[in-house]
Amino acid sequence: MNRITFLLLAFILFLSACKKNQPISEVEKWQEQAENVTIVRDDFGVPHIYGKTDADAVFGLLYAQCEDDFNRVEQNYIWATGRLAEVEGETALYSDLRANLFMTEEEAKENYENSPEWLQKLCDAFADGINYYLYTHPEVKPKLLTRFEPWMPFYFSEGSIGGDIERISTRKIEAFYESDMEIPEMEELKLKKKAEMTEPQGSNGIAISGELTQSGNAMLLINPHTSFYFRGEVHVVSEEGLNAYGAVTWGQFFVYQGFNEKTGWMHTSTYTDVMDEFMETIVKQDGELFYVYGEELRPVEKSEVTLKYKTDEGIKEKTFPLYRTHHGPITHAVDGRWTASAMMWEPVKALEQSYIRTKQDGYEGFRKMMDIRTNSSNNTVYADADGNIVYFHGNFIPKRDTIFDYTQPVDGSNPNTDWQGLHTVDESILIKNPPNGWVQNCNSTPYTAALEYSPKRGDYPKYMSRDQENFRGVHAIKLLKNRSGYALDSLITLAHDPYLPAFEVLIPKLVKSYYVHHDRNPKLQGAIDELENWDYRTSENSVAMTLAHFYGLKCLETGFSDNMKEAPSQMELLENVEFYITDENMLELFELVVDKLVADFGTWQMPWGEVNRYQRLTGDIRQEFDDSKPSIPIGFASGRWGALAAYGARYHNNTKKIYGTRGNSFVAVVEFGDKVKAKTILAGGQSGDPESPHFDDQAQMYADIKWKDAAYYKDDVLKRAQETYHPGERK
Repeated sequence: MNRITFLLLAFILFLSACKKNQPISEVEKWQEQAENVTIVRDDFGVPHIYGKTDADAVFGLLYAQCEDDFNRVEQNYIWATGRLAEVEGETALYSDLRANLFMTEEEAKENYENSPEWLQKLCDAFADGINYYLYTHPEVKPKLLTRFEPWMPFYFSEGSIGGDIERISTRKIEAFYESDMEIPEMEELKLKKKAEMTEPQGSNGIAISGELTQSGNAMLLINPHTSFYFRGEVHVVSEEGLNAYGAVTWGQFFVYQGFNEKTGWMHTSTYTDVMDEFMETIVKQDGELFYVYGEELRPVEKSEVTLKYKTDEGIKEKTFPLYRTHHGPITHAVDGRWTASAMMWEPVKALEQSYIRTKQDGYEGFRKMMDIRTNSSNNTVYADADGNIVYFHGNFIPKRDTIFDYTQPVDGSNPNTDWQGLHTVDESILIKNPPNGWVQNCNSTPYTAALEYSPKRGDYPKYMSRDQENFRGVHAIKLLKNRSGYALDSLITLAHDPYLPAFEVLIPKLVKSYYVHHDRNPKLQGAIDELENWDYRTSENSVAMTLAHFYGLKCLETGFSDNMKEAPSQMELLENVEFYITDENMLELFELVVDKLVADFGTWQMPWGEVNRYQRLTGDIRQEFDDSKPSIPIGFASGRWGALAAYGARYHNNTKKIYGTRGNSFVAVVEFGDKVKAKTILAGGQSGDPESPHFDDQAQMYADIKWKDAAYYKDDVLKRAQETYHPGERK
């Protein structure tokens, strides 16, 4: 080697050594991590994300979510972090104030700093994955959040965006923080009526023992009822043991409803009492606020927050005081007394539990994970490859003194009203492997979850659960009793059974009223005949379904009167409609239905599928609907009538036809054995981009009940692969 060559080589080695010792830039760090991630898109656009570490997989998962629907990812964090008014204006200030009452940005950062190292790495990867997406897609213009931070996920109440905090009334917060006043009683009653009339939320979970299946393997129905497009379908895998498939709320870094090779989990909203209101006795001394607690005065914690909101003149600011006692933040007033709202708020443990859940390989680990006790707003229906089927009722249940009625605000000055720790999982309602071979929950009472093998109401404190059934629960039990021979396809058929038990109790009373009434209106005869001959099963072709749906809504609207202080449930009202609506009034309501159908469509003889439609025109979070534009007929019905395959609308945009906005969204059936098998369907498709082929490629399959096979194993994924790339490579 000559001298010049030697010096040149030495110089190159010197530069290389210098480069190694220099810190890499943030972009270079993202690019390095992207090389550890492979995303495979299958024939329905479902992303299968493979990473070397869990953090790599999370990086790829968030990147893929942003590809599919950055709009919804950003919107969830705008809402969760209390910055909605900066986008939507002053009316959203009290949603933002609610978020800040429970946690400020500074507190979120503290939670991140105090979380275990492994969770911090996942949160770092969450932020990096989104930020790398924005870096590689400069054409994407966020509404507000141009950079995501690793502390943002700590705003989740217990893993699912929304959850318990949405039950805190922003209207009550506004009334208190604007004027120290309460909502007028009549307005409260109207709000309660509106809530009762709203399209129901909820979910169905059913687990089937191998004793009842053709294969001898346990099976699980995962059937959350959410707003459409609320969750995407994902498959996320790492070399550290992660291999989870299912639904992820946009912006989450873990599968929320789903399965791995050995276990499956389905959440249903719970009736467990997990939130309480404590009326405080406030006194003022030397200009400072205190609250009475037993024989002592405790200082009211006070801080303030300045929130921004959008106006026509630009961004403005408004500063609010924040008050807190040991019970929780002051959110409203009751009978003139400041009232604190208590709920589960342990974001570190909640995120830990939500992620740990996805990596369990059997009941022992899953049961241990449940001991974390932060999945506060949900019940869990579980099945696994060892054949176990389990129902957990709630997961965060405070102990209380049962002499107090916690369905109403309690006196916070009495120390005996305080929560006394948490019930253990064993103290809570738990059903494991009942002899009947199935467990079910449809947001209904746990005391029928396994029929005769269900827990007994008297064995638990009243606050553990309301003993309240609904029509979906009635329907599920009727289908599950004395049945066997299940396969994946037959479980799908069960989940779409068209029978509607609400109308079996409601419609005969209308028909009877018509025939016993002294003046049978001949205009109604044909429509009454249609209902009298109906089998109470929904379908696209059913005219009776159209008549029954609109008549049922009229009954609910009339039955929930404005001055009703103790409103019944929808099921109670429909079952006992004659106590709320006279025979004559029933016929008047039905005549209004017939007249409206004639006015809107020229005839009352409208098949249900001509009225009940699926339409997705844009990627907007609140969809536009237009009767003049293409749509798909849907034979499903609202869950309020007992439909397991729930399909309902919360808004219509002044259309004459009904366009679904919530209900069956992501749905899956899973069979566990030596290898896991699953079928799934999404309302619409994987992508929120109208230009994507996966914007609505599942819509007709959804309507026709033709589900797709889930590609879980790598060989199956590769057979169906349409695109394979590292984050940053896809055009």
